[in-house]
Amino acid sequence: MLRHLLLALAALAAIVALTFLVDPFTNIRIATVGYLLLAVAGLTVLTGLTGQISLGHGAFLFIGAYTVALLVVYVPSLPFWVDLLAAAAAAGLAGVLTGAAAARLHGPYLAGATLALAVGLPAVTQRFPDFLGGSNGLGFTVNSKPAGIDIPSTQWQAWIVWLTVLAALVLLANLTRGRVGRRLRAVRDDEVAAGLAGIHVGRTKITAFLVSAVCGGLAGGLQAFLLGTAAPGSFTPALSLGLLAAMVLGGVGSLWGALWGAVALVALQAGTEELAHALELGTDVANNLPLAAYGVVLIAVVMAFPQGIHGLVRRMRPVKPEGAA
Repeated sequence: MLRHLLLALAALAAIVALTFLVDPFTNIRIATVGYLLLAVAGLTVLTGLTGQISLGHGAFLFIGAYTVALLVVYVPSLPFWVDLLAAAAAAGLAGVLTGAAAARLHGPYLAGATLALAVGLPAVTQRFPDFLGGSNGLGFTVNSKPAGIDIPSTQWQAWIVWLTVLAALVLLANLTRGRVGRRLRAVRDDEVAAGLAGIHVGRTKITAFLVSAVCGGLAGGLQAFLLGTAAPGSFTPALSLGLLAAMVLGGVGSLWGALWGAVALVALQAGTEELAHALELGTDVANNLPLAAYGVVLIAVVMAFPQGIHGLVRRMRPVKPEGAA
């Protein structure tokens, strides 16, 4: 725990320093990397550590974003940190229900069930347009910056996002390295052997869904806080597929891999947008160019480095000679 806390504090200090050196738009991208990192980390627990393939992780971000939006709009007196906790709790409850329903599903059946969740849940906004804002979603403003701090709002938002993300990652890192993490890996490797060893397989799978959903709910709440809106168009199945691809690109089963995947997701999005603008491409082509570019990079990296970017980073580390201290 102490080691993880020190690493988190060092990372937070570096990010705070970086926000002073870049423009407000870059601060938004830095914050975007943060909440995507948390979302991919949650998916890593579910898919990378437990072996449950989910194509609907964006649904938990949807729940978190709309929970924050609804509380800010309808209960503005609540502190923002309470809104975030409520977003995590709401998404966690959805994760438990989803995990209980999917505990007996495997492979493509589980993937199909979670994909149906990602497709169907945003449609709820059309059934309750007066309450959820319909296709336009809910717009709001969170005044969380203290009056005495004279910095741009985007810089403050980046600090809040990364403070929340790093606190969650400290807890997640200790969880995955402890007894719970060993049970998750045991279920992933062999469910029969895990059951014979006394591990409750169904309960472990539900736990993985719970942890993953809480991370997704927090990420969605932070996204809504950063953008000042919660709209169904931000939580399409493409988001869930992008998060899954980011996990694979960064390195399956590794929290460091989640970082590389989130950075790659934001960098490729920014790069393709600039390329589309420079080439004056049409709207339809520009909108689909990031997905095409991400697919090409994903295929290339997986073929060259099956363990993802983090696997490449580990291979580049110097090997300690035998007998060295």
